[in-house]
Amino acid sequence: MREAITAAMKDAMKSGDKVRVGALRLINAAFKDRDIEARGAGKEKATDDELLALLQKMIKQRDESAKIYEANGRAELAAQERAEIAVIQNYLPKQMDEAETRAAIQGVIAETGASSVKDMGKVMGALKEKYAGQMDFGRANGVVKDLLS
Repeated sequence: MREAITAAMKDAMKSGDKVRVGALRLINAAFKDRDIEARGAGKEKATDDELLALLQKMIKQRDESAKIYEANGRAELAAQERAEIAVIQNYLPKQMDEAETRAAIQGVIAETGASSVKDMGKVMGALKEKYAGQMDFGRANGVVKDLLS
């Protein structure tokens, strides 16, 4: 993934796509920060799962910022945030839709033997392990709660 982002940044620089270059530089900087944090924890580099989680966090932050900008009448800043989201999403695996999410959750509930809301942590942990980068865990949380209630 790192190599793909570096190559994409070179291509964007050659084509003069400033929005794409800026977003890819932000991604690279975030990856380097995460690698430094990992070295402090005794690891060589951040894992791909950690990087996927980081990309999801970046998308969530930009989405929240765009909503705030739109609410305050700053459409140009909201558009910039949305453009960065589009660039970041190119490096995430395909996101599961509602039906796929529900089916995956039901499968994990069956695998873990979860039977009540007390088992929610176990189910969410298994989901994050299996579907990192593919599932919106904020939405999944509500579905898990509904199915275990």
